[in-house]
Amino acid sequence: MTVTVETLEKLERKMTLSVPVGRVQAEVESRLRKLARTVKMDGFRPGKVPMNVVAQRYGYSVHYEVMNDKVGEAFASAANEAKLRVAGQPRITEKETSPEGEMAFDAVFEVYPEVKIADLSSAEVAKISTEVTDAAIDKTLDILRKQRRTFAQRAHEAAAQTGDRVTVDFEGKIDGEAFDGGKAEAFQFILGDGQMLKEFEDATSGMKAGESKTFQLAFPADYHGKDVAGKTADFMVTLKKVEAAHLPEVSDALAKSLGIAEATVEGLRADVRKNLEREVKFRLLARNKQAVMDALVSKAELDLPKASVQAEVARLMEGARADLKQRGVKDADKATLPEDIFLPQAERRVRLGLVVAELVREQNLRARPEQIKAHIEELAASYEKPAEVVRWYYGDNNRLAEVEAIVIENNVTEFVMGKALVVEKNLSFDELMAQN
Repeated sequence: MTVTVETLEKLERKMTLSVPVGRVQAEVESRLRKLARTVKMDGFRPGKVPMNVVAQRYGYSVHYEVMNDKVGEAFASAANEAKLRVAGQPRITEKETSPEGEMAFDAVFEVYPEVKIADLSSAEVAKISTEVTDAAIDKTLDILRKQRRTFAQRAHEAAAQTGDRVTVDFEGKIDGEAFDGGKAEAFQFILGDGQMLKEFEDATSGMKAGESKTFQLAFPADYHGKDVAGKTADFMVTLKKVEAAHLPEVSDALAKSLGIAEATVEGLRADVRKNLEREVKFRLLARNKQAVMDALVSKAELDLPKASVQAEVARLMEGARADLKQRGVKDADKATLPEDIFLPQAERRVRLGLVVAELVREQNLRARPEQIKAHIEELAASYEKPAEVVRWYYGDNNRLAEVEAIVIENNVTEFVMGKALVVEKNLSFDELMAQN
């Protein structure tokens, strides 16, 4: 076998391969003989089908398989010998067979680029920090209390107010016509919780049991119900019952009901602080990691393999279709999605992946077993049975690979932070938690 490689442009290469016809024919005959021993055909006993009949029936497909295998082997061997890091699958086309009995092929493919990372000391990275305050603990305790609130019916003449649970009958019409989801009886919601649109809550607030009211409601243009989005409906609502909320006090009893080991107010606050600090840590890590990755990409110079970008576009499109299907969109798997809307994200992902891989290789930032173990144990700590969660992660190689990727990113983040010009920035607890 002889091989030549030429550069077409940037990362694209063309390799010319040649495979002896005799080697292909010998392999085809060998596979047909094996097939003849097991193939079943009408009119013949198993293993007694004549070779010419087997060749007539299966010769083309076996020849095709052998050609694919031999050319694939030749390409892989040549690429390995030339120390080429191939990106994606090669496009192979057959040429004319030479008089010497050599079958020739052209393989056009891309190679992974050389990645040049500039001096990171000139990169500016914003490092966010956040403190878990007593106010944040109080707010979390209020949420826990709301989750355990009870309701008692108010007096008949009492007006509904924020925090009350109301029971209503309602019916809405658009241009005099009823619409799906526009009518309900004995429907309950809590005023101020945002379950209903603001106009609906405003109309119900201040009403008393037994009262009815008509009002107009303008559905937002981006409302999830496509049939009514952007339209105005006429509603009639009748208030059936008003119930006042009662929130449990922050007490030892609340701590006990929440299953806190140290069932005291102090123990409850300590437990909330520990959970909030864990959540803050993960959010800060994600934010700071993003800042590092942005800085890293800005300091890297490389060409992108088109094959890798195209593969990433395909993955993003598949994810988008899966999301549409989950949202109940009909025939989501056949939805036509323009590739160009995914291209910028795909290019960034590929660029970032190549840059991170190069830095990991250069600086030996691979995830160590003890780092993976520590990360899994930290993730498991917030669960009721941490040991089971740890076993769950270690029981699946894909889950372990996901953790390994996170740990590698953490190593990269720490390394870049140690080299770059870091600008400290404090963010309040509320600001951090408000951002996704």
